[in-house]
Amino acid sequence: MGKITSGFGFSCGIVLSQNNRVACWGSNSVVSTDIERQFGNISMENIEAGVSHVCGVNSVGDLVCKGNNSAGQLNVPLNKGLRFASWLALGEGFSCGIRRLNGTVVCWGSMTESAIEDIEFESIVAGLNFTCGLTTKNLSIVCWGPGWPGNNGFNSNYSFELPLMAEILPGPCVQSFCSECGIYPESNRLCSGSGNICKPCFNITTASPPSPVAPSPEVSRPSRELRRGLLAFAIVGSIGGFMGICSAIYCLWTGVCFGKKKVHNSVQPTITRAGSNGGPGSNNSPPSRSLRIRRQSSRAMKRQRSGPSMIRQRSGTSSKHADKAEEFSFAELVAATNGFSLENKIGAGSYGVVYKGKLSDGREVAIKRGETGSKMKKYQEKEIAFESEISFLSRLHHKHLVRLVGYCEEMDERLLVYEYMKNGALYDHLHDKNNIEKSSSLLNSWKMRIKIALDAARGIEYLHNYAVPPIIHRDIKSSNILLDANWTARVSDFGLSMMGPESDRDYKPTKAAGTVGYIDPEYYGLNVLTTKSDVYGLGVVMLELLTGKRAIFKESESGGTPVSLVDYTVPAIMNGEVVKVLDPRVGPPELNESEAVELMAYTAMHCVNLEGKDRPTIGDIVSNLERALTVCDGSHGSISSGAFSIVSE
Repeated sequence: MGKITSGFGFSCGIVLSQNNRVACWGSNSVVSTDIERQFGNISMENIEAGVSHVCGVNSVGDLVCKGNNSAGQLNVPLNKGLRFASWLALGEGFSCGIRRLNGTVVCWGSMTESAIEDIEFESIVAGLNFTCGLTTKNLSIVCWGPGWPGNNGFNSNYSFELPLMAEILPGPCVQSFCSECGIYPESNRLCSGSGNICKPCFNITTASPPSPVAPSPEVSRPSRELRRGLLAFAIVGSIGGFMGICSAIYCLWTGVCFGKKKVHNSVQPTITRAGSNGGPGSNNSPPSRSLRIRRQSSRAMKRQRSGPSMIRQRSGTSSKHADKAEEFSFAELVAATNGFSLENKIGAGSYGVVYKGKLSDGREVAIKRGETGSKMKKYQEKEIAFESEISFLSRLHHKHLVRLVGYCEEMDERLLVYEYMKNGALYDHLHDKNNIEKSSSLLNSWKMRIKIALDAARGIEYLHNYAVPPIIHRDIKSSNILLDANWTARVSDFGLSMMGPESDRDYKPTKAAGTVGYIDPEYYGLNVLTTKSDVYGLGVVMLELLTGKRAIFKESESGGTPVSLVDYTVPAIMNGEVVKVLDPRVGPPELNESEAVELMAYTAMHCVNLEGKDRPTIGDIVSNLERALTVCDGSHGSISSGAFSIVSE
């Protein structure tokens, strides 16, 4: 569902999956049914509701109004420049719109624009029988209409400027280049030098199928909604109890009272940076090439889909998991680990301890042994994680996922057997105290770090795009990315994984789970889980690879305030100062590496956007990292010759 708007006893929304047609519902079924019928199959880009009618801009830019026409509120005036109207406000028996060309307002029905005929507006909102707007000239609030009190009583030809004694910001101050649709004049002054105010976008597509590189009209919706919320707040706060009834009516019409307004943490920018000579010594300044972030459809995935896992049951055994993986006896695994000796211990986690083992046939394996406690809650958690790992890993087979060899289920013992990952966890390499210089680790090269990020992304891509139904890992972090003997990265630990939705609808589990520093804030705060939750975790891992710092770290070795890696790195990336946060153990990137590292950094920055719909898909992440690795090899030119893929929903 796209834009949703509410009138008196009804709501209407744009159904994106049905060619942007309008659907209406609510207790006032007569009005809602009539409006939906009148719109029919018209493809709409935006809609606004009044008391008993709805107006909007269709896919070719025409202004269309449907519903009750008792006062002529549906009779859109011709030849008044209302094509591609940039803003609409509807009340009882009237409609108003802002001309896109010059910012002036046109009203029809029971209200006229005579009181504000020559005033340019940034935005407008309507109450039952009045309208208010934010002026372009001095960012003040002006109200007019028969329901607004003038000096001589109620006068529809009178406009009133609210005495707020301050400028009202036309939008939020954000850390963005605003290259999608530009920056407001004097933006720097209004934001006191701390960010920019982006102009909203009013892109209208044609009725023909959209180009995959066309900007989405939804880019601007967060800032437009926030601007409307700010404007409403200014109006209500200024008139106090005198206009309490009117403000309540306004609240009802615009939907603020029902929590429909959302605030974004940022606007997806187009980033164009220039000023470097491109020489080897230019790492401290932005390169001359442009990095363009554009919204586009994910490219078609044509990677080969792996077949089902090879499953065999050992003779003489039977189990409820026998059709899923190889079953081992507890005695076999005791022998394989030399009695679970400390010498064989290679790790530990929330599930239990991990041991290196050698089976009787010579295979080297990693054996995860669940805790054997009597506490019911711990036992239940262990049982759930055990079942989850077997359920998922026994049916998944991919070179970037750790393979499950088998399991053991005897009495209270729950053990999982994996193929052995010789080079351990990515976390241990990045944060090893002995890793102090470039020669300390094979991972201290930009090409290797980009490759590891790409390997992990490909594993997650398989889970999201090729598993049926999709699988959401829920605990993507550097300690769950393991490295085999060939330094190929593989995603591991599916104890928290869940089946994802077949469509893009949100999936809500019983409670949030994951690791602090990596967990998706939207999932943690709202309990809404989607595949974009894994994208957030991968973004943090990429920031770890770039900086060498933990997801949560302290400012100094002696202690200090804990710092979020996201908060530490994103401002530097936004300001084109990636080099300031790069891991010094790897050293400054070479010329071709510099472009590749920046591409990975900008991709990571978008992965950790506050809202999931503003994060790229895993397919686009893979595309960007593939491009970065190619550029790092120096074999196919620069990033400026290829697209930087970022998609949001």
